[in-house]
Amino acid sequence: MFCGSLCLGLARYLAPPGQLLVYGLFLEQGVPTSPGNVEFDKSLRARNPAWGVRSLEAVSERATVADLHLLQRFQKPANNLLLVFGR
Repeated sequence: MFCGSLCLGLARYLAPPGQLLVYGLFLEQGVPTSPGNVEFDKSLRARNPAWGVRSLEAVSERATVADLHLLQRFQKPANNLLLVFGR
């Protein structure tokens, strides 16, 4: 899953106050997404069930396992987010 290996590997080398910035489309619980994003997620999963748009909550949980925590969330164009994780 996204961020699992990335976060764990990064955690070995990232010294405070280092940060991991992640940009892209994420689904958020309780936040409506566009029909286009739903279709994009379906098309990714149709190609490979392991693919798909990740939820912000799932990515944050994976980061927490690596002792990284969501510090900031920025709304960007086209329903994308810029997420800042750090120790």
